[in-house]
Amino acid sequence: MPLSETQAGEASSSSNPQSARTCGRAFDFSSRNLALVVLAAGFAVRLVLAWRYFLDPDEALHYLLASHETLRTTYAAALTQAHPPLLILLLHFWRVLGHSELMLRMPSILAGTGCCWLTYLWLRRITDRSTSFIGLLLVTFAPALIETSIEVRQYAPLLFFISAGLYFSERALQENSVLCMNLFSLSLFGALLVHYSGLLYAVSMGVYMLVRLYPYGKNLRLFAAWGAGQVLGIAISSYFLLTHIPAVRQSGIVRSDFATHLHKSILGSSGHGVLTFIPLQTLRVFTYLFSHGLLGTLALVTFAAGLYLLLRGKSRNEKRGPADLELALLLGLPFVLNCAAAIAGEYPYGGTRHTAVLAIFALTGVSFGIAALKIGRAWMAPAVVLLALAVCNIFPSPPPLIRARDHERSHVQSAVQYLRQSAQPGSVILADYESGLLLGYYFCGHGVVQDLPPYQPFSKVACGPYSVVAPFPGEWKFYGRDFEQRAKAAAQAQGLAPGSKVWLFYGGWIVDSTPDMRNSLRRMGCADPQLFGQNFLLCEVSLSGDGGQ
Repeated sequence: MPLSETQAGEASSSSNPQSARTCGRAFDFSSRNLALVVLAAGFAVRLVLAWRYFLDPDEALHYLLASHETLRTTYAAALTQAHPPLLILLLHFWRVLGHSELMLRMPSILAGTGCCWLTYLWLRRITDRSTSFIGLLLVTFAPALIETSIEVRQYAPLLFFISAGLYFSERALQENSVLCMNLFSLSLFGALLVHYSGLLYAVSMGVYMLVRLYPYGKNLRLFAAWGAGQVLGIAISSYFLLTHIPAVRQSGIVRSDFATHLHKSILGSSGHGVLTFIPLQTLRVFTYLFSHGLLGTLALVTFAAGLYLLLRGKSRNEKRGPADLELALLLGLPFVLNCAAAIAGEYPYGGTRHTAVLAIFALTGVSFGIAALKIGRAWMAPAVVLLALAVCNIFPSPPPLIRARDHERSHVQSAVQYLRQSAQPGSVILADYESGLLLGYYFCGHGVVQDLPPYQPFSKVACGPYSVVAPFPGEWKFYGRDFEQRAKAAAQAQGLAPGSKVWLFYGGWIVDSTPDMRNSLRRMGCADPQLFGQNFLLCEVSLSGDGGQ
Protein backbone atom coordinates (compact mmCIF):
# COMPACT_ATOMS: atom_id res chain seq x y z
CA MET A 1 0.00 0.00 0.00
CA PRO A 2 1.48 3.42 -0.89
CA LEU A 3 2.43 5.58 2.05
CA SER A 4 0.00 8.32 1.03
CA GLU A 5 -2.88 5.85 1.18
CA THR A 6 -1.69 4.71 4.57
CA GLN A 7 -1.75 8.19 6.01
CA ALA A 8 -5.21 8.73 4.55
CA GLY A 9 -6.31 5.51 6.23
CA GLU A 10 -4.94 6.70 9.55
CA ALA A 11 -6.83 9.97 9.32
CA SER A 12 -10.15 8.33 8.40
CA SER A 13 -9.86 5.77 11.18
CA SER A 14 -9.65 8.28 14.03
CA SER A 15 -13.42 8.27 14.54
CA ASN A 16 -13.84 4.51 14.29
CA PRO A 17 -11.89 2.40 16.83
CA GLN A 18 -12.49 -0.85 14.98
CA SER A 19 -11.39 0.74 11.74
CA ALA A 20 -8.31 2.11 13.49
CA ARG A 21 -7.28 -1.36 14.65
CA THR A 22 -7.78 -2.80 11.17
CA CYS A 23 -5.89 0.00 9.38
CA GLY A 24 -3.12 -0.14 11.90
CA ARG A 25 -2.59 -3.82 11.23
CA ALA A 26 -2.79 -3.24 7.48
CA PHE A 27 -0.19 -0.50 7.61
CA ASP A 28 2.10 -2.52 9.84
CA PHE A 29 1.91 -5.42 7.41
CA SER A 30 2.57 -3.34 4.31
CA SER A 31 5.19 -1.07 5.90
CA ARG A 32 7.09 -4.02 7.29
CA ASN A 33 6.98 -5.72 3.90
CA LEU A 34 8.30 -2.54 2.31
CA ALA A 35 11.05 -2.42 4.91
CA LEU A 36 11.91 -6.04 4.15
CA VAL A 37 12.18 -5.20 0.45
CA VAL A 38 14.63 -2.40 1.30
CA LEU A 39 16.58 -4.77 3.54
CA ALA A 40 16.71 -7.46 0.84
CA ALA A 41 17.94 -4.89 -1.68
CA GLY A 42 20.63 -3.74 0.73
CA PHE A 43 21.72 -7.33 1.33
CA ALA A 44 21.87 -8.00 -2.41
CA VAL A 45 24.02 -4.92 -3.03
CA ARG A 46 26.43 -6.00 -0.31
CA LEU A 47 26.55 -9.55 -1.62
CA VAL A 48 27.38 -8.47 -5.18
CA LEU A 49 30.10 -6.03 -4.16
CA ALA A 50 31.67 -8.50 -1.74
CA TRP A 51 31.88 -11.05 -4.55
CA ARG A 52 33.11 -8.51 -7.09
CA TYR A 53 36.05 -6.88 -5.26
CA PHE A 54 39.42 -8.36 -4.30
CA LEU A 55 40.56 -8.25 -0.69
CA ASP A 56 42.40 -5.07 0.21
CA PRO A 57 45.64 -5.44 2.22
CA ASP A 58 43.97 -4.79 5.58
CA GLU A 59 41.42 -7.51 4.89
CA ALA A 60 44.15 -9.94 3.88
CA LEU A 61 45.97 -9.07 7.12
CA HIS A 62 42.88 -9.96 9.17
CA TYR A 63 42.67 -13.32 7.42
CA LEU A 64 46.39 -13.95 7.96
CA LEU A 65 46.08 -13.23 11.69
CA ALA A 66 43.09 -15.58 11.97
CA SER A 67 44.83 -18.42 10.09
CA HIS A 68 47.11 -19.67 12.85
CA GLU A 69 46.65 -23.31 13.81
CA THR A 70 45.88 -22.80 17.49
CA LEU A 71 43.47 -20.45 19.22
CA ARG A 72 46.23 -19.33 21.57
CA THR A 73 48.51 -18.24 18.72
CA THR A 74 45.59 -16.59 16.97
CA TYR A 75 44.85 -14.59 20.10
CA ALA A 76 48.51 -13.53 20.33
CA ALA A 77 48.48 -12.48 16.67
CA ALA A 78 45.26 -10.50 17.17
CA LEU A 79 46.90 -8.50 19.96
CA THR A 80 49.56 -7.20 17.54
CA GLN A 81 46.85 -4.94 16.07
CA ALA A 82 45.25 -1.80 17.51
CA HIS A 83 41.88 -3.54 17.94
CA PRO A 84 40.36 -5.90 20.52
CA PRO A 85 40.55 -9.56 19.44
CA LEU A 86 36.91 -10.58 18.94
CA LEU A 87 36.73 -10.41 15.12
CA ILE A 88 40.04 -12.24 14.60
CA LEU A 89 38.90 -15.02 16.95
CA LEU A 90 35.58 -15.26 15.10
CA LEU A 91 37.38 -15.51 11.75
CA HIS A 92 39.61 -18.24 13.17
CA PHE A 93 36.56 -20.48 13.41
CA TRP A 94 34.65 -19.03 10.44
CA ARG A 95 37.44 -19.81 7.94
CA VAL A 96 36.62 -23.52 8.32
CA LEU A 97 33.56 -22.79 6.14
CA GLY A 98 35.77 -21.42 3.36
CA HIS A 99 38.22 -18.66 2.61
CA SER A 100 36.96 -17.09 -0.60
CA GLU A 101 36.49 -13.34 -0.55
CA LEU A 102 32.73 -13.73 -0.26
CA MET A 103 32.91 -16.26 2.57
CA LEU A 104 35.42 -14.22 4.57
CA ARG A 105 33.23 -11.15 4.16
CA MET A 106 30.00 -12.92 5.05
CA PRO A 107 30.16 -12.11 8.81
CA SER A 108 30.39 -8.42 7.91
CA ILE A 109 27.61 -8.71 5.34
CA LEU A 110 25.31 -10.36 7.88
CA ALA A 111 26.30 -7.90 10.61
CA GLY A 112 25.80 -4.90 8.32
CA THR A 113 22.40 -6.12 7.18
CA GLY A 114 21.39 -6.96 10.74
CA CYS A 115 22.41 -3.45 11.78
CA CYS A 116 19.97 -1.97 9.24
CA TRP A 117 17.08 -4.08 10.51
CA LEU A 118 17.76 -3.50 14.21
CA THR A 119 18.12 0.24 13.63
CA TYR A 120 14.76 0.26 11.87
CA LEU A 121 13.12 -1.69 14.72
CA TRP A 122 14.61 0.76 17.21
CA LEU A 123 13.39 3.76 15.25
CA ARG A 124 9.90 2.25 15.01
CA ARG A 125 9.80 2.24 18.81
CA ILE A 126 10.93 5.82 19.34
CA THR A 127 9.51 7.78 16.41
CA ASP A 128 6.90 7.79 13.64
CA ARG A 129 6.72 5.60 10.55
CA SER A 130 7.98 8.20 8.11
CA THR A 131 11.12 8.96 10.13
CA SER A 132 11.87 5.30 10.79
CA PHE A 133 11.55 4.42 7.09
CA ILE A 134 13.82 7.28 6.06
CA GLY A 135 16.28 6.10 8.70
CA LEU A 136 16.15 2.58 7.24
CA LEU A 137 16.95 3.91 3.77
CA LEU A 138 19.89 5.89 5.11
CA VAL A 139 21.52 3.08 7.10
CA THR A 140 20.91 0.59 4.29
CA PHE A 141 22.30 2.59 1.40
CA ALA A 142 24.69 5.16 2.89
CA PRO A 143 27.95 4.46 1.00
CA ALA A 144 30.09 4.24 4.14
CA LEU A 145 27.79 1.62 5.68
CA ILE A 146 27.77 -0.41 2.48
CA GLU A 147 31.56 -0.26 2.43
CA THR A 148 31.95 -1.37 6.05
CA SER A 149 29.53 -4.24 5.39
CA ILE A 150 31.68 -5.76 2.64
CA GLU A 151 35.05 -5.61 4.38
CA VAL A 152 36.80 -8.09 6.64
CA ARG A 153 37.07 -5.49 9.37
CA GLN A 154 35.62 -4.64 12.76
CA TYR A 155 33.24 -1.86 11.75
CA ALA A 156 30.20 -3.84 10.58
CA PRO A 157 30.15 -6.00 13.75
CA LEU A 158 30.60 -2.82 15.81
CA LEU A 159 27.58 -1.21 14.17
CA PHE A 160 25.58 -4.40 14.64
CA PHE A 161 26.30 -4.41 18.37
CA ILE A 162 25.47 -0.69 18.60
CA SER A 163 22.13 -1.12 16.84
CA ALA A 164 21.34 -4.19 18.95
CA GLY A 165 22.13 -2.18 22.08
CA LEU A 166 19.84 0.65 21.03
CA TYR A 167 16.99 -1.74 20.24
CA PHE A 168 17.23 -3.95 23.33
CA SER A 169 17.77 -1.02 25.69
CA GLU A 170 14.58 0.61 24.39
CA ARG A 171 12.63 -2.61 24.73
CA ALA A 172 13.96 -3.05 28.24
CA LEU A 173 12.85 0.45 29.23
CA GLN A 174 9.44 0.28 27.57
CA GLU A 175 8.60 -3.25 28.74
CA ASN A 176 10.49 -3.28 32.07
CA SER A 177 12.24 -6.38 30.75
CA VAL A 178 15.29 -7.67 32.61
CA LEU A 179 15.91 -10.13 29.75
CA CYS A 180 16.13 -7.32 27.21
CA MET A 181 18.40 -5.37 29.55
CA ASN A 182 20.71 -8.38 29.74
CA LEU A 183 20.69 -8.60 25.93
CA PHE A 184 21.60 -4.92 25.85
CA SER A 185 24.56 -5.66 28.14
CA LEU A 186 25.70 -8.51 25.90
CA SER A 187 25.62 -6.20 22.88
CA LEU A 188 27.64 -3.65 24.86
CA PHE A 189 30.27 -6.28 25.62
CA GLY A 190 30.40 -7.16 21.91
CA ALA A 191 31.01 -3.53 20.95
CA LEU A 192 33.80 -3.22 23.51
CA LEU A 193 35.45 -6.45 22.37
CA VAL A 194 35.34 -5.73 18.64
CA HIS A 195 36.63 -2.14 18.42
CA TYR A 196 38.01 0.46 20.82
CA SER A 197 35.68 3.14 19.52
CA GLY A 198 33.05 1.07 21.30
CA LEU A 199 34.20 2.98 24.39
CA LEU A 200 32.67 6.15 22.93
CA TYR A 201 29.40 4.33 22.46
CA ALA A 202 29.57 2.76 25.92
CA VAL A 203 30.08 6.10 27.69
CA SER A 204 27.32 7.75 25.64
CA MET A 205 24.89 4.94 26.39
CA GLY A 206 25.88 4.96 30.04
CA VAL A 207 24.94 8.63 30.42
CA TYR A 208 21.79 8.20 28.33
CA MET A 209 20.59 5.19 30.33
CA LEU A 210 21.22 6.96 33.63
CA VAL A 211 18.91 9.72 32.43
CA ARG A 212 16.28 7.30 31.10
CA LEU A 213 16.25 5.07 34.19
CA TYR A 214 15.74 7.94 36.62
CA PRO A 215 14.20 7.71 39.23
CA TYR A 216 16.20 4.58 39.94
CA GLY A 217 13.90 3.25 42.60
CA LYS A 218 11.00 2.98 40.17
CA ASN A 219 12.19 -0.41 38.95
CA LEU A 220 15.06 -1.67 41.05
CA ARG A 221 15.35 -5.02 39.23
CA LEU A 222 15.83 -3.31 35.88
CA PHE A 223 18.28 -0.81 37.32
CA ALA A 224 20.23 -3.59 39.05
CA ALA A 225 20.44 -5.58 35.81
CA TRP A 226 21.71 -2.50 33.99
CA GLY A 227 24.21 -1.75 36.76
CA ALA A 228 25.58 -5.29 36.71
CA GLY A 229 26.14 -5.02 32.97
CA GLN A 230 27.92 -1.71 33.42
CA VAL A 231 30.27 -3.20 36.01
CA LEU A 232 31.18 -6.06 33.68
CA GLY A 233 31.63 -3.62 30.79
CA ILE A 234 33.99 -1.50 32.88
CA ALA A 235 35.94 -4.64 33.81
CA ILE A 236 36.30 -5.65 30.15
CA SER A 237 37.41 -2.17 29.14
CA SER A 238 39.85 -1.87 32.03
CA TYR A 239 41.50 -5.18 31.21
CA PHE A 240 42.32 -4.21 27.64
CA LEU A 241 43.14 -0.59 28.47
CA LEU A 242 45.68 -1.74 31.05
CA THR A 243 47.17 -4.66 29.12
CA HIS A 244 46.69 -4.31 25.37
CA ILE A 245 46.70 -0.54 24.79
CA PRO A 246 50.13 0.07 26.41
CA ALA A 247 51.64 -2.67 24.22
CA VAL A 248 50.04 -1.16 21.10
CA ARG A 249 51.37 2.29 21.97
CA GLN A 250 54.83 0.88 22.54
CA SER A 251 54.78 -0.85 19.15
CA GLY A 252 54.38 2.51 17.40
CA ILE A 253 51.28 1.53 15.39
CA VAL A 254 49.16 4.37 16.75
CA ARG A 255 51.93 6.94 16.44
CA SER A 256 52.58 5.92 12.83
CA ASP A 257 48.89 6.10 11.86
CA PHE A 258 48.43 9.49 13.52
CA ALA A 259 51.48 10.83 11.68
CA THR A 260 50.37 9.57 8.25
CA HIS A 261 46.86 8.88 6.95
CA LEU A 262 45.08 10.01 10.15
CA HIS A 263 46.98 13.26 10.69
CA LYS A 264 44.03 15.43 9.62
CA SER A 265 41.79 13.77 12.20
CA ILE A 266 43.94 14.57 15.26
CA LEU A 267 44.09 18.15 16.50
CA GLY A 268 47.82 18.23 17.19
CA SER A 269 48.67 16.91 13.71
CA SER A 270 46.00 18.65 11.63
CA GLY A 271 47.55 22.11 11.65
CA HIS A 272 44.23 23.71 12.66
CA GLY A 273 43.12 25.45 15.82
CA VAL A 274 40.26 24.08 17.91
CA LEU A 275 37.68 26.51 16.52
CA THR A 276 38.52 25.45 12.97
CA PHE A 277 39.11 21.78 13.73
CA ILE A 278 35.67 21.05 15.21
CA PRO A 279 33.40 22.24 12.35
CA LEU A 280 35.82 21.12 9.62
CA GLN A 281 36.16 17.60 10.97
CA THR A 282 32.45 17.30 11.69
CA LEU A 283 31.82 18.13 8.03
CA ARG A 284 34.37 15.48 7.05
CA VAL A 285 32.47 12.91 9.15
CA PHE A 286 29.35 13.47 7.06
CA THR A 287 31.35 13.62 3.83
CA TYR A 288 32.75 10.21 4.74
CA LEU A 289 29.33 8.75 5.56
CA PHE A 290 27.84 9.88 2.25
CA SER A 291 31.02 9.73 0.12
CA HIS A 292 30.03 13.06 -1.37
CA GLY A 293 31.10 16.57 -0.45
CA LEU A 294 27.94 18.43 -1.42
CA LEU A 295 25.43 15.87 -0.18
CA GLY A 296 27.49 15.30 2.95
CA THR A 297 27.26 19.03 3.65
CA LEU A 298 23.48 18.95 3.14
CA ALA A 299 23.29 15.93 5.45
CA LEU A 300 25.19 17.83 8.16
CA VAL A 301 22.79 20.77 7.85
CA THR A 302 19.85 18.38 8.07
CA PHE A 303 21.37 16.65 11.10
CA ALA A 304 21.82 20.02 12.80
CA ALA A 305 18.18 20.88 12.03
CA GLY A 306 17.00 17.56 13.45
CA LEU A 307 19.06 18.07 16.59
CA TYR A 308 17.73 21.59 16.94
CA LEU A 309 14.13 20.36 16.73
CA LEU A 310 14.82 17.78 19.40
CA LEU A 311 16.43 20.37 21.69
CA ARG A 312 13.40 22.62 21.20
CA GLY A 313 11.03 19.72 21.85
CA LYS A 314 9.43 20.09 18.43
CA SER A 315 10.08 16.73 16.85
CA ARG A 316 7.38 14.48 15.44
CA ASN A 317 7.99 11.87 18.13
CA GLU A 318 4.56 10.68 19.24
CA LYS A 319 5.52 7.35 20.78
CA ARG A 320 6.34 6.44 24.33
CA GLY A 321 10.07 6.31 24.67
CA PRO A 322 12.78 8.94 25.06
CA ALA A 323 11.77 12.57 25.40
CA ASP A 324 13.11 14.89 22.74
CA LEU A 325 15.88 16.19 25.01
CA GLU A 326 16.89 12.64 25.94
CA LEU A 327 17.09 11.68 22.27
CA ALA A 328 19.11 14.82 21.52
CA LEU A 329 21.52 13.76 24.26
CA LEU A 330 21.87 10.29 22.72
CA LEU A 331 22.52 11.60 19.21
CA GLY A 332 24.83 14.45 20.15
CA LEU A 333 26.97 13.02 22.95
CA PRO A 334 28.96 10.53 20.79
CA PHE A 335 30.05 13.45 18.57
CA VAL A 336 31.13 15.47 21.60
CA LEU A 337 33.12 12.56 23.04
CA ASN A 338 34.76 11.66 19.72
CA CYS A 339 35.70 15.28 19.10
CA ALA A 340 37.12 15.61 22.64
CA ALA A 341 39.19 12.44 22.12
CA ALA A 342 40.64 13.89 18.90
CA ILE A 343 41.46 17.19 20.60
CA ALA A 344 43.23 15.22 23.34
CA GLY A 345 45.16 13.28 20.66
CA GLU A 346 43.66 9.93 21.64
CA TYR A 347 41.31 8.98 18.79
CA PRO A 348 40.66 10.29 15.25
CA TYR A 349 37.64 12.44 14.38
CA GLY A 350 36.92 13.20 10.76
CA GLY A 351 36.59 11.62 7.33
CA THR A 352 37.83 8.17 8.23
CA ARG A 353 36.24 4.78 8.82
CA HIS A 354 37.36 5.07 12.46
CA THR A 355 34.37 7.36 13.00
CA ALA A 356 31.92 4.69 11.80
CA VAL A 357 30.89 4.48 15.47
CA LEU A 358 28.98 7.73 14.86
CA ALA A 359 27.08 6.46 11.82
CA ILE A 360 23.79 5.36 13.40
CA PHE A 361 23.56 8.49 15.56
CA ALA A 362 24.38 10.74 12.60
CA LEU A 363 21.92 9.10 10.22
CA THR A 364 19.17 9.06 12.84
CA GLY A 365 19.57 12.81 13.26
CA VAL A 366 19.48 13.27 9.49
CA SER A 367 16.28 11.23 9.28
CA PHE A 368 14.63 13.49 11.89
CA GLY A 369 15.67 16.56 9.93
CA ILE A 370 14.40 15.19 6.61
CA ALA A 371 11.08 14.03 8.09
CA ALA A 372 10.52 17.50 9.55
CA LEU A 373 10.70 19.07 6.08
CA LYS A 374 7.31 17.55 5.13
CA ILE A 375 8.15 17.29 1.43
CA GLY A 376 4.85 17.03 -0.47
CA ARG A 377 3.22 13.60 -0.45
CA ALA A 378 4.40 10.90 1.92
CA TRP A 379 6.35 9.02 -0.79
CA MET A 380 8.32 12.08 -1.91
CA ALA A 381 10.77 12.30 1.01
CA PRO A 382 11.86 8.62 0.67
CA ALA A 383 12.15 9.11 -3.09
CA VAL A 384 14.39 12.16 -2.67
CA VAL A 385 16.51 10.26 -0.14
CA LEU A 386 16.87 7.29 -2.51
CA LEU A 387 17.87 9.57 -5.38
CA ALA A 388 20.49 11.32 -3.24
CA LEU A 389 21.88 8.00 -2.05
CA ALA A 390 22.06 6.74 -5.63
CA VAL A 391 24.13 9.79 -6.59
CA CYS A 392 26.43 9.22 -3.62
CA ASN A 393 27.01 5.58 -4.54
CA ILE A 394 27.32 5.97 -8.31
CA PHE A 395 29.29 9.24 -8.35
CA PRO A 396 31.34 9.30 -5.14
CA SER A 397 33.19 12.57 -4.59
CA PRO A 398 35.92 12.30 -3.47
CA PRO A 399 36.41 8.85 -5.05
CA PRO A 400 37.50 5.88 -2.93
CA LEU A 401 41.17 5.05 -2.50
CA ILE A 402 40.72 2.06 -4.80
CA ARG A 403 38.32 3.03 -7.59
CA ALA A 404 35.59 0.52 -8.39
CA ARG A 405 36.96 -0.26 -11.84
CA ASP A 406 40.39 -1.01 -10.35
CA HIS A 407 38.94 -3.07 -7.49
CA GLU A 408 37.70 -5.90 -9.71
CA ARG A 409 38.92 -9.37 -8.76
CA SER A 410 39.88 -9.96 -12.38
CA HIS A 411 42.87 -7.62 -12.00
CA VAL A 412 44.56 -9.58 -9.25
CA GLN A 413 43.62 -12.87 -10.92
CA SER A 414 45.29 -11.70 -14.14
CA ALA A 415 48.34 -10.54 -12.18
CA VAL A 416 48.92 -13.86 -10.43
CA GLN A 417 48.29 -15.77 -13.67
CA TYR A 418 50.91 -13.65 -15.44
CA LEU A 419 53.36 -14.25 -12.59
CA ARG A 420 52.88 -18.03 -12.78
CA GLN A 421 53.42 -18.03 -16.52
CA SER A 422 56.41 -15.68 -16.51
CA ALA A 423 58.42 -16.53 -13.38
CA GLN A 424 60.59 -19.62 -13.64
CA PRO A 425 60.55 -22.15 -10.78
CA GLY A 426 63.13 -21.11 -8.21
CA SER A 427 62.53 -17.41 -8.84
CA VAL A 428 62.57 -14.94 -5.97
CA ILE A 429 59.59 -12.60 -5.62
CA LEU A 430 60.12 -9.26 -3.86
CA ALA A 431 57.15 -7.53 -2.23
CA ASP A 432 56.56 -4.79 0.32
CA TYR A 433 54.42 -5.70 3.32
CA GLU A 434 50.97 -4.88 1.92
CA SER A 435 51.82 -6.53 -1.40
CA GLY A 436 53.06 -9.58 0.49
CA LEU A 437 49.71 -9.88 2.24
CA LEU A 438 47.92 -10.08 -1.12
CA LEU A 439 50.58 -12.29 -2.65
CA GLY A 440 50.18 -14.77 0.20
CA TYR A 441 46.40 -14.91 -0.16
CA TYR A 442 46.08 -14.94 -3.96
CA PHE A 443 49.30 -16.60 -5.15
CA CYS A 444 50.85 -18.72 -2.42
CA GLY A 445 47.76 -19.93 -0.59
CA HIS A 446 49.32 -19.14 2.79
CA GLY A 447 50.88 -16.25 4.65
CA VAL A 448 54.33 -15.14 3.47
CA VAL A 449 54.84 -12.06 5.68
CA GLN A 450 55.70 -11.78 9.37
CA ASP A 451 52.75 -11.33 11.72
CA LEU A 452 54.23 -12.16 15.12
CA PRO A 453 57.25 -10.59 16.87
CA PRO A 454 60.19 -10.63 17.03
CA TYR A 455 60.37 -9.21 13.52
CA GLN A 456 63.32 -9.44 11.15
CA PRO A 457 64.03 -6.56 8.72
CA PHE A 458 63.30 -8.97 5.85
CA SER A 459 61.96 -12.51 5.76
CA LYS A 460 62.22 -15.20 3.09
CA VAL A 461 59.38 -17.70 2.85
CA ALA A 462 58.74 -20.57 0.44
CA CYS A 463 55.80 -20.15 -1.92
CA GLY A 464 55.46 -23.36 -3.93
CA PRO A 465 58.44 -23.46 -6.31
CA TYR A 466 59.23 -19.80 -5.54
CA SER A 467 60.55 -17.77 -2.60
CA VAL A 468 59.07 -14.53 -1.33
CA VAL A 469 61.19 -11.82 0.28
CA ALA A 470 59.23 -9.18 2.19
CA PRO A 471 60.00 -6.60 4.92
CA PHE A 472 58.67 -6.41 8.46
CA PRO A 473 55.25 -4.79 9.15
CA GLY A 474 56.77 -1.35 9.77
CA GLU A 475 57.73 -1.11 6.08
CA TRP A 476 54.23 -1.18 4.70
CA LYS A 477 55.00 0.31 1.28
CA PHE A 478 57.94 0.66 -1.13
CA TYR A 479 58.37 4.15 -2.59
CA GLY A 480 60.39 5.24 -5.61
CA ARG A 481 62.56 7.68 -3.65
CA ASP A 482 64.41 4.80 -1.93
CA PHE A 483 63.25 1.66 -3.71
CA GLU A 484 66.68 0.73 -5.06
CA GLN A 485 68.23 0.99 -1.60
CA ARG A 486 65.47 -1.12 -0.07
CA ALA A 487 65.84 -3.76 -2.81
CA LYS A 488 69.59 -3.87 -2.12
CA ALA A 489 68.94 -4.26 1.62
CA ALA A 490 66.55 -7.13 0.92
CA ALA A 491 69.17 -8.83 -1.29
CA GLN A 492 71.88 -8.48 1.33
CA ALA A 493 69.63 -9.68 4.17
CA GLN A 494 68.70 -12.84 2.27
CA GLY A 495 72.10 -13.54 0.72
CA LEU A 496 71.14 -12.82 -2.87
CA ALA A 497 74.10 -12.25 -5.15
CA PRO A 498 74.60 -8.79 -6.70
CA GLY A 499 73.02 -8.69 -10.13
CA SER A 500 70.41 -11.33 -9.24
CA LYS A 501 67.07 -10.96 -10.92
CA VAL A 502 63.88 -10.97 -8.87
CA TRP A 503 60.22 -10.42 -9.64
CA LEU A 504 58.63 -7.39 -8.05
CA PHE A 505 55.02 -7.96 -7.05
CA TYR A 506 53.65 -4.53 -6.24
CA GLY A 507 50.02 -3.94 -5.34
CA GLY A 508 47.54 -2.83 -2.71
CA TRP A 509 46.00 0.47 -1.76
CA ILE A 510 48.21 2.64 -3.96
CA VAL A 511 50.92 1.78 -6.49
CA ASP A 512 53.64 4.43 -6.55
CA SER A 513 53.64 5.56 -10.19
CA THR A 514 55.72 8.71 -9.64
CA PRO A 515 58.70 9.49 -11.88
CA ASP A 516 61.02 8.39 -9.05
CA MET A 517 59.59 4.87 -9.09
CA ARG A 518 59.50 4.64 -12.89
CA ASN A 519 63.13 5.80 -13.10
CA SER A 520 64.17 3.29 -10.41
CA LEU A 521 62.53 0.43 -12.28
CA ARG A 522 64.12 1.55 -15.55
CA ARG A 523 67.60 1.66 -13.98
CA MET A 524 66.98 -1.84 -12.60
CA GLY A 525 66.23 -3.23 -16.05
CA CYS A 526 62.43 -2.94 -16.21
CA ALA A 527 61.45 -0.30 -18.73
CA ASP A 528 57.99 -1.74 -19.37
CA PRO A 529 56.28 -2.92 -16.15
CA GLN A 530 53.08 -4.91 -16.49
CA LEU A 531 50.05 -3.11 -15.04
CA PHE A 532 46.79 -4.79 -14.04
CA GLY A 533 44.33 -2.02 -13.38
CA GLN A 534 45.92 0.84 -11.46
CA ASN A 535 46.65 -1.15 -8.30
CA PHE A 536 48.88 -4.05 -9.42
CA LEU A 537 52.30 -3.95 -11.09
CA LEU A 538 54.65 -6.79 -11.98
CA CYS A 539 58.23 -6.30 -13.08
CA GLU A 540 61.44 -8.36 -13.27
CA VAL A 541 64.29 -6.26 -11.88
CA SER A 542 68.03 -6.70 -11.50
CA LEU A 543 69.59 -6.14 -8.07
CA SER A 544 72.77 -4.17 -8.67
CA GLY A 545 75.60 -4.46 -6.19
CA ASP A 546 75.48 -0.78 -5.31
CA GLY A 547 71.72 -0.43 -5.06
CA GLY A 548 71.63 1.94 -7.97
CA GLN A 549 74.18 4.32 -6.53
